[in-house]
Amino acid sequence: MTVAQKSTKDKILNLIKKEGSLTVNELTSHLNITHMAVRKHLTSLEKDGFILSSELKQPMGRPLQIYFLSQKAAEYFPKNYEGMSVDFLNDIKELHGEETIDLLFKKREARLSTEYKNRMQNKHHSFEKLNEMVNIQNEKGYMAELLKIDDNTYELTEYNCPILSVAKEYKVACRCETAMFKEVIGTDNINRTCCQTEGDRHCKFLIKIS
Repeated sequence: MTVAQKSTKDKILNLIKKEGSLTVNELTSHLNITHMAVRKHLTSLEKDGFILSSELKQPMGRPLQIYFLSQKAAEYFPKNYEGMSVDFLNDIKELHGEETIDLLFKKREARLSTEYKNRMQNKHHSFEKLNEMVNIQNEKGYMAELLKIDDNTYELTEYNCPILSVAKEYKVACRCETAMFKEVIGTDNINRTCCQTEGDRHCKFLIKIS
């Protein structure tokens, strides 16, 4: 789905996914539409069970109504389990041990590294590779964004994790993703600063390139 094809409801869900929670005023500012239009969409999304609301008390004045995603909304965002499931991995672990699980993820890491490198064959600078990596991550449903900190430093944010259930159970998935990024970008200076498996809202990486 391209940005141009997204409905206002899609945009609202994406904004709340990124920010964690938002008020009507904040959504109005992001979307450049009227309060009435925002409230109409929120009412519809709440009725459909995609969002929930609560009141936030203020030091002065009326409480603020804040909106956040429901559990049902998780079904809206892309998933990319690639045939893996927690139950399946648990069975393999029981039959063949933890070492086999590590080997499976290392094999996946190598396969993805090859896939990403093939996409980057014509990319000669680290910044170009970073941009292409973000493109690939978005194709896979990670809702990735790249922010430039300075000439040599970037922050990569992944707002969605398509394999979150697997990664929560097997943290090796996160380690392999970081290792794969280092391999395809060609730098060891990539550090995961936030991780959804640790309770953070998003996954974030600090990347230094030469």
